[in-house]
Amino acid sequence: MKNSRSESYAAAGVDITAGYKAVELMKAHIARTVTAGADTDIGGFGGLFELDLTGIERPVLVSGTDGVGTKLKLAFLMDKHDTVGIDCVAMCVNDIICVGAKPLFFLDYIACGKNVPEKIAEIVAGVAEGCVQSGAALIGGETAEMPGFYPIDEYDLAGFSVGVVDKSKVLDKNSMKAGDVIIALPSSGVHSNGFSLVRKVFDIENADLKAPRAELGGKSLGEALLTPTKIYVKPMLALFEAVKVKGVSHITGGGFYENIPRSFPKGLGAKIKKSDVKVLPIFELIAKEGNIPERDMYNTYNMGVGMSVVVSREDAERALEVLRANGEDAYIVGEVIESDEGVVLC
Repeated sequence: MKNSRSESYAAAGVDITAGYKAVELMKAHIARTVTAGADTDIGGFGGLFELDLTGIERPVLVSGTDGVGTKLKLAFLMDKHDTVGIDCVAMCVNDIICVGAKPLFFLDYIACGKNVPEKIAEIVAGVAEGCVQSGAALIGGETAEMPGFYPIDEYDLAGFSVGVVDKSKVLDKNSMKAGDVIIALPSSGVHSNGFSLVRKVFDIENADLKAPRAELGGKSLGEALLTPTKIYVKPMLALFEAVKVKGVSHITGGGFYENIPRSFPKGLGAKIKKSDVKVLPIFELIAKEGNIPERDMYNTYNMGVGMSVVVSREDAERALEVLRANGEDAYIVGEVIESDEGVVLC
């Protein structure tokens, strides 16, 4: 790359040499994510991954893609860019795990108004941390400098992941029946959904994001809102080995009402007691500041439940034991009932 430069392109706002520097800065972060099968030579035209199918009779590839959304506005305002990459990975791998698949690798896409290598490296540091947490290798990506399309101090971040599962182990929601137990895995906060409403509620561009808030246990509003999405891959993989899991829902945009029914068969629904939901303070603050009805809150946010898991009542205690041994403060939040209403909150 020593002879690669273009003064004309730089005059148009694209510094290709900054891209090379960004790649060099991010290599140390990428190295943290290397797993068996991953090609570590970053900078080629494609990311390579050698698939080990030992013990898998009928491999099924499972893919997931997503972005961080308008939560990025908080990162811009706080000038903190090393955590949103975790969100990006989490939104993809948490979806993949709902099928029963183990994430294998991840690729990111960063589009920016101006390539500041140090900032790009911060973003990728977060992506790498998300990959480490999920056991996925970061095998490639793309950084696109797009002057005139994005403001010079802003960017967008998206990505996708690919996982694998034996077809015989793909979660079968049709094995679910009335009386099965719904287990909640706590969220770390708002995660990466509903931020258009968050920004409106708090008038985020004009809010004091750094002052401690008593309602948030002394955390600032910015700190609470930027808390990265929790990644559930490793606890869930352990759970799959221990008990028969009948359904998993990643609680994202649309909250309880949209996401939980996605893992249920027709004719069955979820009965959840609101008093059993361990609602986080940030959601109470959003509801209060925005005067948002409870129904809308549960139809927009995770409310403190980042993932729900359905197991038979006989397996419930064992499931809780395994999840807690893997760092999840899991608890029973409801049960499966005969219903066509999807979710019944009572």
